Amino acid sequence: MSNRQHQIPGMILPQPTTNDGASPRGFSWASLSQTLLDMLFPPRCVSCEQRGQPGGRLCLACRRAVTRLAPPWCERCGQPGINGRSCASCAQQTPALSGIRAALLFEGPVRPAIHALKYKQARDLARPLAELMLPSWRHLPQPPDAIVPVPLHPARERERGYNQSQLLAAVIGPAVGVPVDGSLLVRTRQTTPQVTLQAQARRENVADAFGIRPEQANLAPGRRFVLIDDVCTTGSTLGACAAALVAAGAQQVWAFTLARARWSSRTPAHALLDDQPSP
Repeated sequence: MSNRQHQIPGMILPQPTTNDGASPRGFSWASLSQTLLDMLFPPRCVSCEQRGQPGGRLCLACRRAVTRLAPPWCERCGQPGINGRSCASCAQQTPALSGIRAALLFEGPVRPAIHALKYKQARDLARPLAELMLPSWRHLPQPPDAIVPVPLHPARERERGYNQSQLLAAVIGPAVGVPVDGSLLVRTRQTTPQVTLQAQARRENVADAFGIRPEQANLAPGRRFVLIDDVCTTGSTLGACAAALVAAGAQQVWAFTLARARWSSRTPAHALLDDQPSP
């Protein structure tokens, strides 16, 4: 890996400056307005619910309380606590996906933060959550040619207003010096929410649900990609995305997610964690 990839900060990255042509460089009316609002109404941490804490919507104390994943894990899917080259569930994974790495365990402050990002329009949480991913980037085997966020179906993205994986990728890409391609991979059909399904049904649900945008098909052959998503449970969605990229000629596809749910093949559907909105 390049030196730039090893020199990734572990905490908060500087906010990017903007220049809209009408304001001095580095000045943003939006950021000024947000600063004034924060002074008048200090933001509440989405996890501990304390107001006015350093770090804002995900305070520094809660960021320090996350559980960061590290070996031993399954060398292929990254499931924690596995000693050996691969776990039993990897036998069910598509060979198109070379491996999965996740930064954090889906528990503690991570869970309400992801739920708020996905279901409560909390786009401002994308940056602190992506920054929590950055120290774990080193666990990927080699620099990819591009980062590809896992796409939502257009109808779901219109309903939500954004793709949370795209927001995470937009922070990670510049930080690690890898371009983000958010238009290469598309979801070709709308699927049942994965949280309602067991492992085999999850794989069947997303099979052939992704494809390459025809006008960009020439961008896949011979290239290495890293998929970005918020949570991995069984890896079914990531595997389906990888299958579409490899079918288009990709040389290698890894996945890198913000969090990993505690999961086994015997986990009941109601206990799966990745897409369950808070009550």
